[in-house]
Amino acid sequence: MNAFISQILSFILAIVSSMSMAFTPITEEIVKSNFDYATSFDQVVYEEQLVPTEDEDGWVFTTDRDIKVVQLTDIHIGGGSMSKDKDRKAMNAVAAMLTYEKPDLVILTGDMVYPVPFQAGTFNNSISTEMLITLLEKLGVYYAPVFGNHDSEAYSTHSREEIADMWGADDLNYSLFKKGPEDVDGVGNYIIKVKGTDGKVKNAFFLLDSNEYLDNDPMGLLGNYDRIHDNQIEWYRSRVEAIDAANDDGDAIFSSCVFFHIPLQEYDIAWKEFAANGYQDTENVKYISGGYHEPDEAVCCSTESENFFETMLELGSTKGVFVGHDHVNNAILNYKGINLVYGMSIDYLAYVNPVTNNIGPQRGCTVISLTQDGELSVSLENYYQEKYVSKYEKESVSMDW
Repeated sequence: MNAFISQILSFILAIVSSMSMAFTPITEEIVKSNFDYATSFDQVVYEEQLVPTEDEDGWVFTTDRDIKVVQLTDIHIGGGSMSKDKDRKAMNAVAAMLTYEKPDLVILTGDMVYPVPFQAGTFNNSISTEMLITLLEKLGVYYAPVFGNHDSEAYSTHSREEIADMWGADDLNYSLFKKGPEDVDGVGNYIIKVKGTDGKVKNAFFLLDSNEYLDNDPMGLLGNYDRIHDNQIEWYRSRVEAIDAANDDGDAIFSSCVFFHIPLQEYDIAWKEFAANGYQDTENVKYISGGYHEPDEAVCCSTESENFFETMLELGSTKGVFVGHDHVNNAILNYKGINLVYGMSIDYLAYVNPVTNNIGPQRGCTVISLTQDGELSVSLENYYQEKYVSKYEKESVSMDW
């Protein structure tokens, strides 16, 4: 990083820190009121909630019916004195959508929190993490997070390992988080499997840490994002092959989905091919829904390449890849037979106006259904639909981009 930029950033952070300390009593009062808000929601009511069991890879749901997953991404709970109202809006949205959808599993694809001091008013990423965990535990839904770049910034009070300990705490009733193998890069590489009553794996969810920033940009000032590392890809390969061998189904292979935060370069490649063809399908790209609405339809992926997508194609198990990160890119493209899904974001805090408060088409959840035969169905669901009845009043937004 440029030394001058580093010095300026340090100076700004020092000022913000001093201001934050000056208003500590107010911050504590605000934080307490938002924890009370998190516990004010009712538990989600299920007719018959699936209960997972633990195995060597992570967790297992056993059922002969379809399984329903909701992806939430970029919730961005600030947890500070400056984010009180926006944190409440985010929690209200999460509760409304999960109460209606009643998923078997919620997968959070990173940037659950946003302890950026000039917007949240705090460096403390443990408060915002605890606030979201409190909400999810009160709702009583099984949930599994993977980390994004904002969950543990270089300037945050708590490291990725420490935040991982919070998500994986023994006293939580519904968290399925696992740190994953110690010899694999990242924190939070784990698997959740779905078995039939015949004992065979029908579906599996691979959750990976897409890491944070490249070494030349440790604070993310330049937007140089990291990627899935080679040993993570090899871990994915080894587990797909091991599960397939244990199933012993001949040429048939179980279906899987992969979840992480920072998009692959293929998200950019596929959309550019689609756009270059007049936004019409090509041999490789089949448009399903949504669109890219970042400036110039940009994809904020790593500049470093990897062969994760090629590995997924080779093994033939993965039907869908689910990411977040670029809040207003909400789309589903099928690229070479694999669905590339940009999940609906929730963020009220990180993106500046008018996107944060006035424009609503990007805010929602992604609903995923998988049959026992591995048939995948995905829909992008907007929060402002009437079916999502919120406990507290929803804000008024424009549904036009």
